Formats: sequence, structure tokens, C-alpha cells
Amino acid sequence: MPSMSDDHTHVQEFFTARAADWDARFPDDGPAYAAAVADLALREGDRVLDAGCGTGRALPPLRAAVGPSGVVVGADLTPAMLEAAVRAGRDRDGRLLLADVAALPLRSESLDAVFAAGLIAHLPDPARNLRELARVVRPGGTLALFHPIGRAALAARQGRQITPDDLRAEPNLRPLLAGSGWRMTSYADEDSRFLALAVRAD
Repeated sequence: MPSMSDDHTHVQEFFTARAADWDARFPDDGPAYAAAVADLALREGDRVLDAGCGTGRALPPLRAAVGPSGVVVGADLTPAMLEAAVRAGRDRDGRLLLADVAALPLRSESLDAVFAAGLIAHLPDPARNLRELARVVRPGGTLALFHPIGRAALAARQGRQITPDDLRAEPNLRPLLAGSGWRMTSYADEDSRFLALAVRAD
């Protein structure tokens, strides 16, 4: 069984190698991010975390949604990704944290929402990690698990087939969320996007 640090090293190496040209590889994802943020139904003044923010592509729409009085935090494990976010000027839209979503340096119930793009496939311990995301969100707060293309399109891009044990499959994801302090409220898996929304249970 690989240790937690092995998982971290692997994830960091994967994203460090891709950080510099990440945005250039997926230049058309912007509207999908903006649409997913809109579905999170944030309000002016809300406090939101982009968990595993990468190069920060969600930060501008998140900032637009919560306005100047809101709080936007982007947390990522990979320094090179955060450096790419700064180069793109996205640190103007949110505070960037070099942090592991498995152990967030945030107070319990301090946030209204969490946005997580492409995160779930990289979590070393999904149930525990989703519970940590629940910890920092107030009861009734929301979670968006997003990917700019759906499961089938992503699998095809990676040259593989979807398997029944895929965490993002609805029959797997719903109980995983339920056991981690979340109640799934909607689920969409289309070619053009994957989006599961959940509410923090009391």
C-alpha cells in the first residue's frame, strides 16, 4: 500500500510536469467553468473554496459570483500549478494557498461552498477527503464536483474505458457523498461536462 506521501509525490509530479501548458491544452474550457459556477448559485458576499484549484481557471467566475465583498480561496498541492495561476493573473481573483485538501488550514464551517474541478480522481482517500471538505463548509453549504467533459469523453481522451467501479458513477458517488457529510442534489454526466452538486448535511 503506497504511503500518503507517495500519493502526494505522484500527484505533484503529474501536475508539475503539465502546469506550464495546462491552460493552452484546454483553451475552450472557460465557458464550462463559468456555467458550473453559475449552477453553484453563489450569492454576493459568499465565501468559497476552489479545492485543487490548479491554474485557477475557476477563480475569475467564482470572484464574479461572490463579488468584491466575498471571499475566494484557491488551494492546491502543486507549487507549479499555483505559479501558473499567478502568471495568469488569477491571484487577483482569490487568495492562493499551497495546501492539501486532505488537511485544510481553514476553520470548521467557515465557508459557504466548495468548487472542485477534476479533483475526485486524485483524492488518496475519497471518503475522508470529502469529509474534510464538509468540515470547512457550514450546514446547508454546497459542493460542486465538476469536470469540463463527461466521464465517457474523458475516458476516451485517456485511451481507456469507463469501469463500473468509477467513483464518479452516480451509484458510487451518491453513497460516497452521503457517508462523507454531503447529500447529492443533482448529477449530470454529458459529453460537454460532468457536474455533481451536493449540500452539506446538518
